[in-house]
Amino acid sequence: MRNPFRSEQDAFRFLLATIAYFVLIVVASLVNKWLGFAVFVLLSLAALYYAFGRSREEPAPRVAPTLPHPEGERRILVVANETVGGRALQDVIREKSEGVQEHVLVVSPALNSPLRHLASDEDQARADAQARLDRSMAKLREAGISARGEVGDADPLQAIEDALRTFGPDEIVISTHPEGRSHWLERGVVSGARDRFAVPVTHVVVDLDAEQEEVR
Repeated sequence: MRNPFRSEQDAFRFLLATIAYFVLIVVASLVNKWLGFAVFVLLSLAALYYAFGRSREEPAPRVAPTLPHPEGERRILVVANETVGGRALQDVIREKSEGVQEHVLVVSPALNSPLRHLASDEDQARADAQARLDRSMAKLREAGISARGEVGDADPLQAIEDALRTFGPDEIVISTHPEGRSHWLERGVVSGARDRFAVPVTHVVVDLDAEQEEVR
């Protein structure tokens, strides 16, 4: 099922609005039960108007790269975490960079817990993401793939949008764990990227457990 929110920020705003909704109703009810009922009706009508009004909005224009680069140069944006070192992803990167001068940027979103996100505590999340990225970049170098990496926004879609402005990729490759083990697939990150960005999006499924079993 696709995530009804466009980003984690939308989800947190919805949570805060819901809390405010109930608090206002309770406070008004303590003053007078009829006042509480009136506040409930007014707030409910406002929420319905907002929800249906949003559904009638025109879809947002798809975001395209804004950074030009020379012909014959191919820029590949890879968005992944633990799966960056997977053999399946390495094969895709090689295939897409064949016959051209490739530039590969690997972005690892700084995944954070909702509580830490609300508290604006992202230091540990970024440190963990950097450690994962360093290990993954070492595996890519061992495989003969030249790439650079950076830690991105906690929201994978926002991390992609940021890279579109600073890197200007020709293609986006999103690497995830298999279905059932991937939080990104549950959140609709791949489908959301295809809807939101005017750049070809390739989804690569990396089963690290299966690859390790083959090696053994």
